Amino acid sequence: MPDNKFASVEVAVFWQYISASIDRMIALLAGLSPEQLAWKPPASKANGLGVLATHTLGNAEENIVETLCGESVGRDRQAEFAVTAVTAESLQAHWEELRARVAAVLSTVPPEALLAPHHHPRRGWSTGREILLIVARHAAEHLGQAELTRDLLLAQMTMPR
Repeated sequence: MPDNKFASVEVAVFWQYISASIDRMIALLAGLSPEQLAWKPPASKANGLGVLATHTLGNAEENIVETLCGESVGRDRQAEFAVTAVTAESLQAHWEELRARVAAVLSTVPPEALLAPHHHPRRGWSTGREILLIVARHAAEHLGQAELTRDLLLAQMTMPR
């Protein structure tokens, strides 16, 4: 059942799925070293787990806090892909802080904001509903990538040399 602290059941449902995907992604990182978080599968466009998590958090923050709710976050999207020395603990702490912040701003979103246009710096105009759908889809896509990347990392670690 969605959380009732939101003005809209629809916002609560979107947040339930967004936060569940990110919770699962962050949980995948537990116990991994910074070197393991930086490891990338041998594919030209693959990213490590640290990058996937950092980027997913940045996307959620920019789209929800800034685009939907109007609070500037100063996101540097390109820097998210250059992350090299991150820890599972720092990503967990960042998510705990961001999770509370996003839940707080979403609790102020009235139902009519889901139909209103909001301007995104790279995508142009989207309704509030589209913004939440984009974040939910994005978090789920990167969760899948993170699960596969972690499986490949663990398989690579157990392969005989």
